[in-house]
Amino acid sequence: MIAQPYQLYVERMDPTKNMARFYAMSIEATLFGDVCLTRRWGRIGARGQAMQHHFNKEEDAVQLFLELLRSKRVRGYGPQTGAQPDSRRARRTS
Repeated sequence: MIAQPYQLYVERMDPTKNMARFYAMSIEATLFGDVCLTRRWGRIGARGQAMQHHFNKEEDAVQLFLELLRSKRVRGYGPQTGAQPDSRRARRTS
């Protein structure tokens, strides 16, 4: 069982480079009792990509979560700047 929920959503924007990226992570328990760290990333407004890491212990998942958070902060990712945190939001089609 997870002691507390872990969720993160950060963005990196640079209009001069036409850059608008998001990075999201969460740690959740699976139905089988282990722990899963889910990462999603991509261009804001797009579906992006996803990766899951499975662990036997919550501590291992938290350690990877914090390492990834540090690396994203160094690369310029920061708190949300006004876009919706759900990158799968509905898009208009003609």
